Amino acid sequence: MNTSLQDKVILITGGAKRVGASICRLLHAGGANLMIHYRSSVNEARMLQAELNLKRPNSVTIIQGDLLNLAVLPSLVFETVQNFGRLDVLINNASSYYATELGQINDVAWEDLIGSNLKAPLFLSQAAAPELKKNNGSIINITDMHVERPKKGYIVYSVAKAGLVTLTRSLAHELGPEVRVNAVAPGPVMWPEDNPQFDEVYRQRVISQTLLKRIGEPEDIAKAVKFLIQDAPFMTGQVIAVDGGRSLNL
Repeated sequence: MNTSLQDKVILITGGAKRVGASICRLLHAGGANLMIHYRSSVNEARMLQAELNLKRPNSVTIIQGDLLNLAVLPSLVFETVQNFGRLDVLINNASSYYATELGQINDVAWEDLIGSNLKAPLFLSQAAAPELKKNNGSIINITDMHVERPKKGYIVYSVAKAGLVTLTRSLAHELGPEVRVNAVAPGPVMWPEDNPQFDEVYRQRVISQTLLKRIGEPEDIAKAVKFLIQDAPFMTGQVIAVDGGRSLNL
């Protein structure tokens, strides 16, 4: 099995900023061609596309889509293959993340959190499966270290990410031996933007619970993704925790 990233075609959801952008930069540096999906971050997507295409012309394309609309998902795969001629890797990275307190959970939050974190990865993986099988490809799902120890106040998000872990293992059964399916479970890497809950007191408490006594970098997640694509041909159905040991100390 050829595990080099050279000329591999990778479709990544939510790849325009934050951890997704770090994943894009590292995989692109390794030789991959990218289809970067975004929902509303059009400026960030265009800037990242320009940055990476400056380094290697015509190696990156961007595509907009609301992942909650299932009719959009096959077109992401179709446009990737139309543009690059193949699809080798799907990275289900896009995610909604916010609290849902018991007693205040509504259908809108359920549809959004389950839709982005579980439903879209399932249906996008289903759409991508035929192309991935042709190329002995792989799927990487970005889950969360809290799936085994749910975070208080985040019921729906926790349920969705726990479902994504089970989806990872189920797809590994369904798509083997041609397609490998694995997941990365980040811990404290980037604090959510514009959320007062994550103040300095909260941040220091999280760091104190983390065995390495610091938060990680987006590149730490990107390196784990790259490892699963490039250097782990005999791994499938696995979840790699990249959390500084915090999940051992909660």
